[in-house]
Amino acid sequence: MKFTLIFINVLFSLHSITTYSLPFVIFHGISDKCSNGGITHFTELLSNWSGSSGHCIEIGNGEWDSWFMPFPKQIDIACQKLKKMSELSEGYNIIGLSQGNIVGRGVIEFCDDGPPVRNLISLAGPHAGIASIPFCGSGIWCILEDSLLKLAIYSNFIQAHLAPAGYIKIPTDIANYRKGCKFLPVLNNEVHRNSTYKKRFTSLENLVLIMFEKDKILVPKQTSWFGYYPDGSFSTVLPAQKTKLYTEDWIGLKMLDEAGKVKFLKVCGSHLEISTSEMKKNILPYLLDNVSTTVTKSTSSSLLWPSSFNDEFNGVVEEILQLHTPAESVSLTSWKF
Repeated sequence: MKFTLIFINVLFSLHSITTYSLPFVIFHGISDKCSNGGITHFTELLSNWSGSSGHCIEIGNGEWDSWFMPFPKQIDIACQKLKKMSELSEGYNIIGLSQGNIVGRGVIEFCDDGPPVRNLISLAGPHAGIASIPFCGSGIWCILEDSLLKLAIYSNFIQAHLAPAGYIKIPTDIANYRKGCKFLPVLNNEVHRNSTYKKRFTSLENLVLIMFEKDKILVPKQTSWFGYYPDGSFSTVLPAQKTKLYTEDWIGLKMLDEAGKVKFLKVCGSHLEISTSEMKKNILPYLLDNVSTTVTKSTSSSLLWPSSFNDEFNGVVEEILQLHTPAESVSLTSWKF
């Protein structure tokens, strides 16, 4: 009789636990596409480890449109795709890769009636802007092209035809940035404060900001943490907590941080270069921490992880993933609008 009661108690404890992981979506970086090997491998690894379904969301043709489709259109396309995915209706997580974070944050702030986003996991996101054209390189032609383009970066034509222009913020040209830049000032509530955008952003359960210590693509790399240059100077980089975006709490970053919901993390690689161990340490927990549990009162209950989680953690060989393609180094002289 005693054995029977113990057996029934064990079965009851096991069956009283229901587990699932929320699905996640990935927005890739500039010049990339969902079908590229690094992106598909990254998605598959995280999906296998977490036991949740992962989806890379393609916008247009990926590579070309990541350069030349304005962000409002990119975000609208992403929003409509996400609203059609019934599996996201109970909530999902976003993983943004570099420029993909601009799209991801746009979805969070601007997508009306979209499924709820629980966590934003940001890898090398240019959240506070960048002060240089991405992926141009350091050759003499790129230096010249970069200088020439900066002269017109806030013109209506460039803003309408070159996506990265929407988040380029030249510290020594702040007046023209605020007047002419069409996207980042809106996303960051920099000029006109929109309470709806702030409310949606602060609804996140976790904002995970991952900076790459050897990043030479984002200028400055601290933009991954919402850090940036002070207005009028390139002399130093302010930490996020010293910027007006934070102190005046334009989008709710301070509110999230004070609630313990912002994670400032860093990895040792160059831009979007991450190891599998760093993925497990810095990304995976935020795909698992929405595991839903319903446990009755029982001292013998324990959480059941997905079997794939345990399998993958035994005997895995370390890998280094590069999450942007070499093709991203393009010459501006080849651009045609």
